[in-house]
Amino acid sequence: MACCNKGPGYATPEDAMKNGPREEILYIPCTMPPDCKSKRSDYLATINVNPESSDFCKVIHRMYLPYVGDELHHTGWNACSSCHGDPSMSRNRLILPGLYSDRVYVVDVGTDKTAPRIHKIVEPDDVHGAGLSAPHTTHCLANGKVMISCIGNENGDQKGGFCILNGETFEVESSWWKDYAPYGYDFWYQPKFNVMISTSFGNMNYIKKGFNPADVQSGQYGNSLYIWDWEKHTLKQEIDLGAEGALPLEIRFLHNPDKPEGFVGSALGSSIYRFFRNDNDSWSAEKVIDVPNKTVDGWALPEMPSLITDIIISLDDRFLYFGNWLHGDLRQYDITDTKNPKLVGQLWIGGSICQGGEVKVTKDSERKDQPEKATIKGKIINGGPQMLQLSLDGKRLYMTTSLLSTWDAQFYPDLVKKGAMLLQVDVNTETGGLSLNQDFLVDFGQEPGGAVLAHEIRYPGGDCTSDIWLSKEK
Repeated sequence: MACCNKGPGYATPEDAMKNGPREEILYIPCTMPPDCKSKRSDYLATINVNPESSDFCKVIHRMYLPYVGDELHHTGWNACSSCHGDPSMSRNRLILPGLYSDRVYVVDVGTDKTAPRIHKIVEPDDVHGAGLSAPHTTHCLANGKVMISCIGNENGDQKGGFCILNGETFEVESSWWKDYAPYGYDFWYQPKFNVMISTSFGNMNYIKKGFNPADVQSGQYGNSLYIWDWEKHTLKQEIDLGAEGALPLEIRFLHNPDKPEGFVGSALGSSIYRFFRNDNDSWSAEKVIDVPNKTVDGWALPEMPSLITDIIISLDDRFLYFGNWLHGDLRQYDITDTKNPKLVGQLWIGGSICQGGEVKVTKDSERKDQPEKATIKGKIINGGPQMLQLSLDGKRLYMTTSLLSTWDAQFYPDLVKKGAMLLQVDVNTETGGLSLNQDFLVDFGQEPGGAVLAHEIRYPGGDCTSDIWLSKEK
């Protein structure tokens, strides 16, 4: 998606929000349930979301992978708004890392955006050769190259790092880091402040098996933010969030590249932290949102965390959204004052504490009763609000319900049996507010071959979580 004979994306977040077209196609990686991993391959689903089309809410193409057991998870682009000023660049390749296989698929979406096809496969040995494994987050760089964060080292241990793919051949060109991070997961960079910040999930060898609280106590999961020198590629600071900040996952800078701050969600800590730059060029973090645990009977632990697994910021930096995957609610906060977010929208979608389930809430500081099970088109929504994607204009929030195949099987067995869902939430962008669109549903329990688990959401023209804007100041 180019404008004014420039490169991919948009000159500013404001330009994307005001002039970007309505999304018509979504790309979503679909992962096999645990009992099917050795028999069926994952695939990339192309979905029509144009309400004027006869194929509205239908999967119109499936790009099946040639191997089994990849665990497609997150995706990213070869080019985005960070290289908007380079007319030689094109957003025509979607990068699909295999979280379990260490394989990376480079997908051609430029030839026919409705029918993606594999352009190149980066083999596991190439990723291992860079000293890495479990590739996760992909971001394009302004120089035309592609950067992928990895959760572990070549042996699968918990040391995190980053590899660089050549933007033309997509070969593993080098390792970006000069120091391993103790843990790896997500990242975001801002060259103006000579910084990249990464997060810390845990040891992939343990994550694959499912969640065990004892693994947190034994140090298999992280609770820190890592501050990197962008120019030197060195780790210069660690911000320990403590036990209350365990499992910091998705990290988002504000879209305005001149603002040295943003937010990160702590999954197990059920909280949102604001991170920011100090006058002395160091960085700090402070908790600004806390979702209280619920005291329960009939669950694995006496207290249930909300498990914040994804967060997203609107392009005008006005609203922050996140889902509580275990509790089951989706939240909208006004972050005009970033130090004091204000809850302006909340919607209950699925979750583990609904009425009629096995879990009984005995103490809840937020609700007086347990929510009713949410349904759409007569179907119960299994799982909870998980991966999110916002339309460029901020009026539509798309959501899937699957987290990770092994964790899905552990916490939501019915989700694994009946498949994930893609839902649309209508957003009030004036005063705040969320409502589930009852006319929109993609049910991945109806897929050929059986139920699958759908995860992250991308548009061909870029979106709120893949595009990074750079400051025009030199």
